[in-house]
Amino acid sequence: MVFLGFIFAALLTVLAAIKLSTYADTIGEKTSLGGMVVGTIFLAGATSLPEVTTSVSAIILDSPDIAVGNVFGSNMFNLLIIASFDLYYRRQQIFRNAGRSHVYTASIGLLLAIVSLLALSLKIEYSFLSIGLDIWILMSIYGLGIWLISYLAKKNPEVPVEEPEEYNLSAIPLKRAIIGFIIAAIVIMGAGTLLTVTGDQIAVITGLGASFVGSFLIAATTSLPEAISVLVALQLRNHNLAIGSILGSNLFNILILGASDVFYQKGSIIAAVSDVHQITAAAVGILSVVILYALVRKQRESTFRYALPSLILVILYFISSYLIFIQ
Repeated sequence: MVFLGFIFAALLTVLAAIKLSTYADTIGEKTSLGGMVVGTIFLAGATSLPEVTTSVSAIILDSPDIAVGNVFGSNMFNLLIIASFDLYYRRQQIFRNAGRSHVYTASIGLLLAIVSLLALSLKIEYSFLSIGLDIWILMSIYGLGIWLISYLAKKNPEVPVEEPEEYNLSAIPLKRAIIGFIIAAIVIMGAGTLLTVTGDQIAVITGLGASFVGSFLIAATTSLPEAISVLVALQLRNHNLAIGSILGSNLFNILILGASDVFYQKGSIIAAVSDVHQITAAAVGILSVVILYALVRKQRESTFRYALPSLILVILYFISSYLIFIQ
């Protein structure tokens, strides 16, 4: 029954994510926000709701390793998602056709990964308002980063996306899209809670351990909304929405550490977790460098040379996974 509950929650997450990304595309199309802002802030926040409920529920279940592992594991898996889709849709050359502003989003993500690694290594015990000093620093970087992204989006507006005829969503009213977006987000949040409860039980039944289950099994399933969102966005040929939802989710996930720290009453959550999370945070940083390179280069290349960074990222992901597993 535990495994059936886990599978049911995962399927519910997938169905809600399809609706979520469809409505997000409509909102971006019918407002002045554009795919980059909608993807990086609104869609990224909504698709990260399973991570929110999962991490907070893990703290209530007194499993800080699942809470922290879920955040960094999801960030790793998110980058694997965009690299995998880039390889599959390599003729679209997703990174080359994306807006320049994503370079700033990826850079902020890299900075957050580096600061997270330092926090996990130093394990500072000092807290302010029940939140660790290191978490305050991470949240400040996130806030400044989102402000910068919004400012640049207004300064350099996007060129409207021409969607394929079979996926034209212009018939969906804006009001319906907003209401549908909110309902889908609530469904995803509920499914995230079920994923955590069943995932925690699976960790006990299988004996795999909370750190590994949090970093992989739960992280992968809570990243399902991001995967579906990217797939739908690429079918709509909205590259900015696809990349924005992934990179934005990685930024938003850092806020989840703050929410988790508020609920964790035994001190700083970063100081309480296993050292194995240092490997996960370092892996996120390395994978972020590869993504940043893929976004920066703009020269024309053969299909194989274009796909090389994404191929390297996939290989690095599995090497990092193996290193975490053997700890």
